[in-house]
Amino acid sequence: MAKHRIYTTSFASVYPLYVAKAEKKGRSKAEVDQIIRWLTGYTPKGLDTQIAKKTDFETFFAKAPKPNPSRALIKGVVCGVRVEEIEEPTMREIRYLDKLIDELAKGKAMEKILRKE
Repeated sequence: MAKHRIYTTSFASVYPLYVAKAEKKGRSKAEVDQIIRWLTGYTPKGLDTQIAKKTDFETFFAKAPKPNPSRALIKGVVCGVRVEEIEEPTMREIRYLDKLIDELAKGKAMEKILRKE
């Protein structure tokens, strides 16, 4: 099976786009980082290290220290696809992150974005 090109894209190259999207809507880089850390379990230093290393998306999610079990509660449509129906694990993780950043940019409260079981 051919890999999606995004898997080999560095997380560091997309990260500023997440931040810009949030800031354009009055949200902060700190909130973007909080979402990423909630989703993956990276510490602030660990996240900075992954960005500095220009880790690709596949490795970024594969090496995530503690993927949040509540991420399975993320539902909805991103890029015309329901995230809960994506079978390929790496693409599902990428779309989970996209969905959370979209919610942040749309003004949703952090307590709602960071789902709890």
